[in-house]
Amino acid sequence: MSILDSLSGGPESAGSERTICSRKACREAAKWQLLWNNPKIHTPERRKIWVACDEHAGWLQDYLTQRGLWKETLPLDDGER
Repeated sequence: MSILDSLSGGPESAGSERTICSRKACREAAKWQLLWNNPKIHTPERRKIWVACDEHAGWLQDYLTQRGLWKETLPLDDGER
């Protein structure tokens, strides 16, 4: 392994990847996916996804709900990461 591999997430870091919470400045592992869409610009069936840790899932859902964008919150499966 070279120094560049360690900086760029090379072979040895594979498998250690995790999905990070979408809340600004949060570095915790995401456990939830919040599905949303903006009806002004997206078709009704389109779903955008934010991911959240346990601490920020409620905050992000409230943020989206207040703006009329939230559709559904689901657990983030291991296969999704």
